Amino acid sequence: MDSCDVLIVGAGPAGSSCAWGLRHTGLNTVILDKRVFPRDKVCGGWITPAVLEELQIFPEEYGPGRVFQPITGFRTSSMGGPEILTDYGRPISYGIRRIEFDDYLLRRSGARLIQGTPLKTIKPSPRGWVVNDQIEARLVVGAGGHFCPVAHALGAGARKEVAVAAQEAEFEMNAQQIAGCAIRGEVPELYFCADMKGYGWCFRKGNFLNIGLGRLDQHGLPEHVAKFVAFLKKSRRISFDLSSPLLGHAYLIYRETKRKLVDDGVMLIGDAAGLAYSQSGEGIRTAVESGLLAAQTIVAADGVYSAEKLEKYRGLLQSQYGKSGEDWAMNVGRRLSPRLRQSFARFFLASGWFSRHIVLDRWFLHRSEPALTNPMAAPHASVGRDGRAVIPSQV
Repeated sequence: MDSCDVLIVGAGPAGSSCAWGLRHTGLNTVILDKRVFPRDKVCGGWITPAVLEELQIFPEEYGPGRVFQPITGFRTSSMGGPEILTDYGRPISYGIRRIEFDDYLLRRSGARLIQGTPLKTIKPSPRGWVVNDQIEARLVVGAGGHFCPVAHALGAGARKEVAVAAQEAEFEMNAQQIAGCAIRGEVPELYFCADMKGYGWCFRKGNFLNIGLGRLDQHGLPEHVAKFVAFLKKSRRISFDLSSPLLGHAYLIYRETKRKLVDDGVMLIGDAAGLAYSQSGEGIRTAVESGLLAAQTIVAADGVYSAEKLEKYRGLLQSQYGKSGEDWAMNVGRRLSPRLRQSFARFFLASGWFSRHIVLDRWFLHRSEPALTNPMAAPHASVGRDGRAVIPSQV
C-alpha cells in the first residue's frame, strides 16, 4: 500500500499552495485529483499583487507564454445605471486563465501527483486514513472545491447549503469578435444586479473573453444571465453571440459557511471550506492563503494531527478574514427593504468615491489587507506598488 504524511485531495490553487508551503519541511506530501492537468476551469480569473507576493511569483517569470493581462482600472455600475470608470494608472491586478495558472502552481508545488483518480472511499486506520483502499495518510486535506468529497465526509451537505450560483463562459475570440468587442483588457467591467444579490462581469484577457453572472439567490439564474448578455449587446459592449456554452458552478462565501473545518487528521481549505470573499465571491486569494495557513498549522502540529492541534487553523483564518466577513455597507444593505436596497445601490454605485474606495478597494481588491507572510518561504520576489516584481530587501 502507498503511504504519505499529508494527502491533499484537490489540485487547484488551495491544494497546490498548501503543498508548496510544505515543500521544504521533509513531509511526504501527495496531491490527488480526479482530473489530469492541465485541465480547463472556467473562471473570471484575476489575481492581485498580494497573490503573486504570497506565492513568490515573478510576473516576468510567469507571463511569457501565458495569458497575463495587466488590469489598471475597472468600469462599474448598477446594471443599466450610470457607469463609473476608475483608473488607477498602474497594474492593480492581473487576468489569468485557470487552465494555465492552476497547472503552473501544481507543477511547482513539490508534491507527488496522482492525477485522473477521484477519491472514492476514505476510512480510518491506526495511522490515520486509508483512501481508495490504496493510500494511507496521516493527514488528509480537503481541497476539492464546493463538492469536495472530504468535506462531505466531514458532514457537509453541499446541496443543502446556501451558496452563490454562477454561470459563465470563456472563449478565444476570432477576428470578427475582436472587432465587435468594446471591452478593454486592462479595464474589466462589473455590473451589479438591482437587488444587489449578485453581479455580472466581463473580463477580457488578451483575446480571451470571460462573461458571467453570479447570485446569492439561485432562483431564475439562467434568466438573469440571459438578461445580462442581452444588456451587453444592447449597450454595445459586445456585438456577437457567445461562442462557448455557459457553465455553472457554486461556492460558499465566508460569512455564510457552517462547514466543519478540522477534525482528527482532517482539514478543509479553499472552496471546500467555503472561504470565498463575501462581497465579491472571489476565491483565488482565499484559496492560496488558506492553503498556506493550513501548511503553517501542519508544521506547528509536529506530527500530531489531532483536532485540538489543528484547531489553530481556524484561529488563523479568523485573524486573516475576521469572523463575519462583512463591512458596514454590506450590513446596511442586508437590513433594507428590496425597494430601498435598489435605491441605495443606484445612488452609491453612481458615486466615483464609493465605487473606488468601497466596491473596488475594499470589496474586490482588498487593498488594505497586506499579503500574508509565509514564515517558511525562502527569500524571493514580491510585488511593489507599481505592479513590478522587486527583491524583498528593496521593498
